[in-house]
Amino acid sequence: MRNIYWQLFISFFKIGAFTFGGGWAMISLIEKEIVDKKKWIEREEFLDLLAVAQSLPGILAVNISVAVGDKLRGMKGAITASIGTILPSFTIILAIAIFLTPDLIKNNETLSNIFMGIRPAVVALIMAPVISSARAANIGWKTAAIPISIALLIWSKIPVLSSPILYIVLGGLGGWLWLSHHRKSLRQIENDMRKEEEKHL
Repeated sequence: MRNIYWQLFISFFKIGAFTFGGGWAMISLIEKEIVDKKKWIEREEFLDLLAVAQSLPGILAVNISVAVGDKLRGMKGAITASIGTILPSFTIILAIAIFLTPDLIKNNETLSNIFMGIRPAVVALIMAPVISSARAANIGWKTAAIPISIALLIWSKIPVLSSPILYIVLGGLGGWLWLSHHRKSLRQIENDMRKEEEKHL
């Protein structure tokens, strides 16, 4: 673990350098690198960190890199992972701003074909973490109705009901209520077991 900071930086630098399409397109690559290849964290824990990263303001890719870095090495790990994620995008955007203009990209047939070829790959990169996350979270056809309904409500543009913030708050509240009920049930079971033991004594 001595060179963990360097490994964190290189891992997230590679992900940031070769990912197009934003944060969601990076999730499948981050999961493959952090969970499958490096085995730094378990898949269920990665899903929990992903849920936290989505709920926080800011860029999803940076949020998840900070969460993973913090989990592994605290504040220093978080800073290292976030720098690795941001640096490639910053460098590429800076180079584009200096050397390429929107007119040049639009009128250059080679560049236009490159970006047209990237588009379907971006869709696949976005769909991959959605499917893998759904499988890991044990979302079946019955429970799939919940995310599908929420997605349709957000897409509907109906006032209030189309706000993602509403569903973040409701999801957090529902999770807290479920956890409270689960803990209450466990305490009840423990009390019942204690009473049974006292009867036998």
